[in-house]
Amino acid sequence: MTKSNARQPRVPACRRAHRKKKRRQKDEETSEPEVVCPSLGRERSKKRVNCDSEMTPQQRKLDTHMFQCYLENLWMSFTEERTNSFTYLDCLWFSLYKKESFEAKVLNWIKKKRIFSKNYVFVPIVRWCHWSLLIFCHFGESLQSKSRTPCMLLLDSLQMANPKRLEPEIRKFVLDIYKSEGRPENEEQIYGIPLKVPKVPQQRNRYECGNFVLYYLNLFTESAPESFSISEGYPYFGPCRERLQKWSDVTCILVLQMPRA
Repeated sequence: MTKSNARQPRVPACRRAHRKKKRRQKDEETSEPEVVCPSLGRERSKKRVNCDSEMTPQQRKLDTHMFQCYLENLWMSFTEERTNSFTYLDCLWFSLYKKESFEAKVLNWIKKKRIFSKNYVFVPIVRWCHWSLLIFCHFGESLQSKSRTPCMLLLDSLQMANPKRLEPEIRKFVLDIYKSEGRPENEEQIYGIPLKVPKVPQQRNRYECGNFVLYYLNLFTESAPESFSISEGYPYFGPCRERLQKWSDVTCILVLQMPRA
């Protein structure tokens, strides 16, 4: 038997599995999250969402499914009084909006959320494999209001990556929301809505961004005022350093320890 015809040694199954896992991890780090939305556009169940499994240290980087599970469970833990002024958008809607075939559907789903009747609207954003939190503030108020200033807050746990690079996409998104609602404001006024990037606690590794978004959201619902005007300085919603340190690895302990169905 010649050398060229000799049977190549078989790679053990465990080694093949290890190589496959490494390739999958590399793909997840270099690509956009897969957009899977079997339940979008429908009313979600009031029952607690099953998040399938506990999060291990190796799974700290939340995918869209796990993030949405924790977000819904966290929301279920709030009292009705606490959430009357708030609502949130599904974590995939911003990504789906950027797909031409989904744009009109997403705007229709948002219309059903009646965001202009709420003081604050949470918009989780996942772009370039990184999570950040956009908050619409007082969108139902006149853009000339002095007591309740319509504005946007962008909370990002990796400010060194320049969160303002999202601004063109955010502003187009907001413009289309206003248009789909038939609002009286013109394009110039809508583009003039301030977009602020407050200083917030920062992540310490590449895995924690999704956890930080949940963390910001929880803290914001606890401390956001009924109204504010940015002409007087918008409120600081970050936690004190001592409180932050009590959250081991900032894994949103309140959420992760919550019993699941």
